[in-house]
Amino acid sequence: MSTTFAISPRHLHTSESVTEGHPDKLCDQIADAILDAIIEQDPMARVACEAAATTGLLFVFGEITTHAYVDFQALARRTIRDIGYTKPHYGFDHESVGVIVSVKEQSSDIKSGVDHAWERRVGDEELAPDLDVGAGDQGHMIGFACNETAELMPLPISLAHRLVRRLTAVRKDGTLAYLGPDGKSQVTIEYNHGRAGRIDAVVISSQHDPEVSQEQIRQDVIREVIRPILEPTGLYKGEDNTRIFVNPSGRFVLGGPAGDSGLTGRKNIVDTYGSAAKHGGGSYSGKDPTKVDRTGSYAARWVAKNIVASGLAERAEVELSYAIGVAEPISISVEAWGTHAIEPHKITDAVSEVFDLRPGAVIRELGLRRPIYLQTAAYGHFGRPDLDLPWENTSKAAHLARAAGIPLKEPASA
Repeated sequence: MSTTFAISPRHLHTSESVTEGHPDKLCDQIADAILDAIIEQDPMARVACEAAATTGLLFVFGEITTHAYVDFQALARRTIRDIGYTKPHYGFDHESVGVIVSVKEQSSDIKSGVDHAWERRVGDEELAPDLDVGAGDQGHMIGFACNETAELMPLPISLAHRLVRRLTAVRKDGTLAYLGPDGKSQVTIEYNHGRAGRIDAVVISSQHDPEVSQEQIRQDVIREVIRPILEPTGLYKGEDNTRIFVNPSGRFVLGGPAGDSGLTGRKNIVDTYGSAAKHGGGSYSGKDPTKVDRTGSYAARWVAKNIVASGLAERAEVELSYAIGVAEPISISVEAWGTHAIEPHKITDAVSEVFDLRPGAVIRELGLRRPIYLQTAAYGHFGRPDLDLPWENTSKAAHLARAAGIPLKEPASA
């Protein structure tokens, strides 16, 4: 049975990623750095932090209710420095950037709905306060998993993330010290009858110092970035078989917020599955775990990954929906595109039996009231073998298989 999104003799699918120095990703990291700093002191804080950046200027704004003290300016400057904006000629650097902060408390109406969920009981058992927390907003959230990669992610987005992580690594370790913080990748995979056949095209764009020639950049990026990431896949056979574009627009000296303004939440598809699945809800960064945009999406990925790890399906898209102030999900649905091992409604029944998807229950089981979010703000929130993310754990796979009445195919990996 196919594991991809289309059954056809030939199908192309493209995904992109961006480096941590991309202006939108810079804003995501600043928002999550502030979130982490707050919940480290005050795990019950309510945080909805946004950031926007342009030439020489950073705005931090939103709704925050907490007893914690955080120096927003110092934290923002440190994050900008760590990303690599340390030179004045970038037009945006950690020392000279102006930082404007405008923060107010969370709406009392929203706070009331979150704190006092409408449904207070399950049977005759009174819920623990944290489990009874209401959803912080209405909306639908999507989780996805497939068996194309070891991390159960679609191959195009997985490779796109690896390429920009490598691009950043060779900049920071001095291998290609002339590169700037801003950059992008794009990968197009050719699928044959639903199976990845070859890498059709790769695009790498990277900010660079002005004196470096485009020919040198192309040669260096192919040698130091593209080949080390793509050759181990077995799908890359060199430039005769894969089209390679390095800085296709030519010169890319002006980058980052000086070249293009940045804003939190504008890279939702980069953050998730590279358009291999639908996207629901809103963005993630800067939001505390009572916000179901974030927690619901993490829960949906957790469910989808365990479905695939259990053998119930080779490909799974999980949709959850919530109403503000209501603890229980309004709906739970699973789509497997014909890759299911049992009837799809039985998969949904097994999910309902094994997973408690109330926001408070998800927060408690995954330990989400911890400062773990900055690390997710670049290079994807899912399928991160470099990070220990609780929603990537597949320990529920055996429970799902048992609930569905099928044998677990093999031990699930975390």
